[in-house]
Parts: sequence; structure tokens; C-alpha cells
Amino acid sequence: MSDTFVAILMGSDSDFPIMESCIEILKKFDIRVEVKISSAHRTPEATHNYVKDADARGCSVFICAAGMAAHLAGAVSANTLKPVLGVPINSSLDGLDALLATVQMPAGIPVGTVAIGKAGAKNAAYLAAQIIGTSDATVHKALIAERQENAEIVMAKDAALQEKLKSL
Repeated sequence: MSDTFVAILMGSDSDFPIMESCIEILKKFDIRVEVKISSAHRTPEATHNYVKDADARGCSVFICAAGMAAHLAGAVSANTLKPVLGVPINSSLDGLDALLATVQMPAGIPVGTVAIGKAGAKNAAYLAAQIIGTSDATVHKALIAERQENAEIVMAKDAALQEKLKSL
């Protein structure tokens, strides 16, 4: 495990059940994770201070989960040049409000935005691992192996289906 880490910030503790899968995936790739509840609106100074501190300590990627106004990822991106990935949380309006708040960033303050909810949380972890994998051969090889395993699972399911179809 390297000194680098991924910082996961959630706007609320209610986001944890969605983000738990993100944490699990990163740990599966042996990527160190820090998880924090921090709000762009309720604790802006603490959010700013944490991002600056994490950045200085070697954070490679920030993943931010928030619902409703969902400004957390943008607030983080405004304070770092490291990649920031936003996970919109379905708190209201089927998560569309969070999606739009996360994806519609002004030029120069980018936030890579993934899908709403649990699929987005998982993809944020995979994307963070891919970013780290550009400079960490061990993570890169683990990603290749997982992709191959996933392909083999799909091919086995198709083979089983083809056998079943022969008997119909």
C-alpha cells in the first residue's frame, strides 16, 4: 500500500449506506481511504481546511457525495488541483437536483460526475483506482485482473444460457 490515499467526503451521515460500496472497492484494491462528513454549506471552513490538509498529505483523488443542493464536490474542487469525483445522492427529485448541481460546474473548476446513487459510488471508486493506476502498476494490474474476471463471469453465464436454450 502506498502513501497516497483517496478522501471520501459525504455531506451527511445518511450518505454512508450508499458510499459504503465505494469504500469497499477501494480497500479491495489496497487503496488507503479517509472518510469524512463535511458540508459545503454547514461547515465550509472545516471542508476547506480538510481539503488543503489532505492535499498536502498526499491525497490523490477526492470523492464527494451529496444530495439536494450538492455543492460539496464543487467546493472541494475549488480548493485543490487533484481530481474530484462527484457522486450525486438521491435525496429529492430522484437525485436529478444533485446530479445537475454536481455536473454543472463553471469552466476551470471541474468535477468528474458519475451516476446517481450506489452505481455512481461504485464507479467513483473504480475511476479513482484507474486514476491511481496510471502511476501505480500494482493497482493497474489489479484492475486488469478484475476486468478479466468480470468478462469470464459473463462468458460463463452466456455459455450456461446457450446450453439451456438448446433444451427449449
